Order: sequence, then structure tokens, then C-alpha cells
Amino acid sequence: MKPVILFIRLIMPGILFLSFPACNGILGNIYDEPLAEEKNEFGFIETDETNNSGTVYIDATSYTKWTYIDFHTLTVDSLEISEEMQEPENWDIAIHRYDAKTNGAFVLETGFTGLSTLKASGEIPKGDYVSDEWTTNKIVVDMSGMMDGKLKYAESYYNRELSKWLFVDTSTMPPGYNPSNKVYIIRLKDNTVVAVRLRNFMNASGVKGYMTIDYIYPFEV
Repeated sequence: MKPVILFIRLIMPGILFLSFPACNGILGNIYDEPLAEEKNEFGFIETDETNNSGTVYIDATSYTKWTYIDFHTLTVDSLEISEEMQEPENWDIAIHRYDAKTNGAFVLETGFTGLSTLKASGEIPKGDYVSDEWTTNKIVVDMSGMMDGKLKYAESYYNRELSKWLFVDTSTMPPGYNPSNKVYIIRLKDNTVVAVRLRNFMNASGVKGYMTIDYIYPFEV
């Protein structure tokens, strides 16, 4: 496992404003910070063993955490990003804000917009499944230096296919959040298959970063 490396990249403040959906500090109260009084139940909040399906609800509001989801054991774990960080021994996908990575899996965006229609198709979609890639400029962990033109990233693996589930349009302020509403097939490293769909990316108060993910696991035909 490669260590997590943090570093700072200099960038023009004007460009930075257009490149990211929100930040801690100047824009945080507008878009991203959760209400302190809100109490939510997180993790695998719904499971249907008969249909191998359920719902995961996670708090991905922080720029400084990865949230690890294990469909095998129906568990969720969150870890602060640091140079000393050690990932859980067992996990399937991980979420940072809306960024996603996998534990050695391959992902395909399908043409289906519902898990029920995917299941009714009676087949696992074929196509070009995408593996993770190493990135040094995707995982933003600190935006507090924005006004000084400083942005801090963490090096990490990243799955660009699964990360398509939400497109953040930064060409306008406030940014536009456009979910794909697509079902994604994830071929895990043990050759089992998960089907997931991002149902929502905010909570009932409209705070972005609270993610509701519907799934089928194992998805079998």
C-alpha cells in the first residue's frame, strides 16, 4: 500500500474559485458545513436479505476524511487523511466528498437508471470496466489557504468512472450539482459484483455531502 502524501500546490485564486465546488472558510457556511444540531443515522440503514439489496447513508462532508464501505460485512468506517494513515484491512469502495476509489475493483457506468430495471435485464452489463489510477491533484484536503493561492492535496488512488455519479459544475457560482442517476457495476477483487446508484447527495436540510447510496450485493444473474 502506497503511503498517503500531502503536498501544497500554488494556484491563482481566481482559477481556484472556478475549480472546486466549495471550501472550508469563506464559502463553507454557504454550501457545505452540516448543521450542528442535526442528528443522523449512518451506515447500512436498510438491508433486504431476500433481494440482496439495501441502502448506505454516509457523512462525506469533510475534505479530510475517507469513508470506507464494506459490502461483505455491511460496515462503514471513516479515517482522517494523514501521512501515517493506515487503510482498513477489508473494504470495497471509499468516498472522499464525491470522489471515489475502490479496493482493487473495476467499475462500469451503465445505461440503467434504476436497480430494479438492471435486475430485470437478467445480465451483468458488458463494457470497458475502469480500474483506479494514482492521482496527485484530485483529493483536496485543505482549502483554507485559498485566498493566498494555496491548495493542499493528498495523493491517492481514484476511480474516475465511479466518480461520474455526481458532476459538480463550477462554471457558475453557486456551483451546480448534477447527479448522473446511473447505476454503476463494480467488479470487486474477489470477482463478486456490486451494483450501486447514488440516490441523493444532500440531507433533508439541503447540506451537500450527505450521500445516500442504494445497492445490490451480491448482484448475480
